[in-house]
Amino acid sequence: MEKNSKIYVAGHRGMVGSAIVRELQRQGYTHLVTRTHKELDLCRQDQVEKFFAEERPEYVFLAAAKVGGIVANQNALADFMYENMILEMNVIHAAWKNGCRKLEFLGSSCIYPREAPQPMKESYLLTSSLEKTNEAYALAKISGLKYCEFLNRQYGTDFISVMPTNLYGPNDNYHPEHSHVLPALIRRFHEAKEQQLEEVTCWGDGSPLREFLYVDDLAELCVFLMNHYSGNETVNAGTGKELTIAELTYLVAKIVGYSGKILWDTSRPNGTPRKLLDVSKTEQLGWRYHTELEDGIRLAYEDFLHNPMRAER
Repeated sequence: MEKNSKIYVAGHRGMVGSAIVRELQRQGYTHLVTRTHKELDLCRQDQVEKFFAEERPEYVFLAAAKVGGIVANQNALADFMYENMILEMNVIHAAWKNGCRKLEFLGSSCIYPREAPQPMKESYLLTSSLEKTNEAYALAKISGLKYCEFLNRQYGTDFISVMPTNLYGPNDNYHPEHSHVLPALIRRFHEAKEQQLEEVTCWGDGSPLREFLYVDDLAELCVFLMNHYSGNETVNAGTGKELTIAELTYLVAKIVGYSGKILWDTSRPNGTPRKLLDVSKTEQLGWRYHTELEDGIRLAYEDFLHNPMRAER
């Protein structure tokens, strides 16, 4: 990308999209195009095609998505599949149709099989069954990355995909029911501290292993890949490090300053037992993450404290 290239960031108000915008601006890119949901509904094909025909962006970061934690995924299976699939197909198709030079599609590590060997290589995609609690979202994301691959193979486009591990950081969603595990823990322990609760109950038994990547690190990788990677196979984005949900829970409690008792509700689902990405591809390309988890959680908690919308989201 040239510094004055026309770059469209879809989903610029979300955690990932806003981080990509910050990183592009930090690196001196000057011609960024964004649209709010009110200005452009990406689920409406007519609106998307009109936008691309008029703006004709040279590069596209597709970070827009309907996202949520385990509860949201289980309660709205049809919505998650339909909205994500329609949105991504509209944007990817319109980008190809209007001569976009390169598109980068953002997915999720939940695309990999539930029982995939660990750490998960990019080649493990579609080798066995998915995790049922987020199957709808995973199927939509798999469709998006495969559509990019098929356009490359049929029409010679340069469309790539990136599959991040669990993300956290500035502009996260702290909704009590619809957020992911780390922001949910930040909110729960903050409110418990404020209310001086003697105990907090967390879901599952704390045994699942998870990997976390600070969103600004992901944004740096996204810009790096746009400039340095082309290929049909997706690229894993992670740290290559993991910890149990129990270890994460106690770490968040320490950072937030909650000193009460932590209990576990084993009637609640654990989700996938382990989900560690093999990050050898990004390391071979010359990129590695920067932000260690404890430092990143401290930054995320600061964002939570200064996020005026946290109670409503």
